[in-house]
Amino acid sequence: MNISNNLTLEDEEIASLIVNAAFNVHKELGPGLLERVYEVCFCQELTYSGLNYQRQVQIPIIYKNMIFDEGLRLYVLVEDRIICELKAVDIVNPIWEAQIISHLKLTGKQLGFLINFNVPLIKQGIKRFIN
Repeated sequence: MNISNNLTLEDEEIASLIVNAAFNVHKELGPGLLERVYEVCFCQELTYSGLNYQRQVQIPIIYKNMIFDEGLRLYVLVEDRIICELKAVDIVNPIWEAQIISHLKLTGKQLGFLINFNVPLIKQGIKRFIN
């Protein structure tokens, strides 16, 4: 079943669990910590939700049938289908939004989240991107 933009019901269910994981981490820890701390705790919440994930996933660059490994990495890839980029910053730089869009295109994934934990309310820090 498709919801919108070719996302399946399963994609939407996983997305909901991702948002809940971010909410739980922020509720427990609040803002002001390092990104690495949020990454570890966020991944633990994903585990509690029964989701599989990979951390620090390398993204190859394919250019004119050549493959380059230039050190591009995703913070978290959930269920091999949804990209989660985590931040802990005062202001989200537009380049990070462009970056997640590029990561979606390079990986062929359809859905991604930019999650900034350094906000008073986590709903202010979650932005969803569809490829």
